[in-house]
Amino acid sequence: MNSENRTPAAGASGAQWFLRGLRNGIPICAGYFAVSFALGIAARNIGMDWMQSFVMSLTMVASAGEFAAVTLISSAAGVVEMITTSIIVNLRYFLMSCSLTQKLDPQLPFWHRLLLPYCITDEIFGLSVSVEGYLRPIYSYGITLISVAGWCGGTVLGVLVGNILPEALSSALGVAMYGMFLAIIIPPAKKDHFIGVLVFLSMLMSWLFSVVPVLRDISSGFRIIILTILIAGAAAVIKPVPDEEG
Repeated sequence: MNSENRTPAAGASGAQWFLRGLRNGIPICAGYFAVSFALGIAARNIGMDWMQSFVMSLTMVASAGEFAAVTLISSAAGVVEMITTSIIVNLRYFLMSCSLTQKLDPQLPFWHRLLLPYCITDEIFGLSVSVEGYLRPIYSYGITLISVAGWCGGTVLGVLVGNILPEALSSALGVAMYGMFLAIIIPPAKKDHFIGVLVFLSMLMSWLFSVVPVLRDISSGFRIIILTILIAGAAAVIKPVPDEEG
């Protein structure tokens, strides 16, 4: 599907852009709902109620970041570990936000540049950045509204249904989290063997940190921080991604 089919004409009204954003966000909403349902079950399993889980999903809107947060909460990690891990895991959104602001009309009110970063997820960024010419923020707001509704709704339902379903079934549904990570890892690893090596190295290093004396005494939160910085930093040095030619 080309961009003309996904977005209105450049001269369309704000309402048309918003409605198209809602329409284009439906598949994202469905995908988010499925993943966040598993997140809700995981949150429920560590003692979080539906309101706590809802606030977490509404304010973060980040699958990897929230699953990491649930893991840290379950291990009684400290505040510094949680904040640092969240920043590192979600750092790419800062870069996406900087990139997306380059597609905004310089004449737009400044407050759009403050609101738009909330709309940044991998999928919403992909739709927003594909718009030809200047981006109408109202389009991203439409995508975000329905997508975040699916994300928060799935989280809340996962918590509530998790209290009703049999324990065995709730545990089985929780495995969906690992399926999500496999779905993220396998396709790029098939295209680039270097990514596959990094995935294997990450698992190996994580295992070593859990069995080697001294290293195993490091809390899970700081393990994530250390391994992310070391492996991502080494990958950037060994095989940097070239800039796309304009």
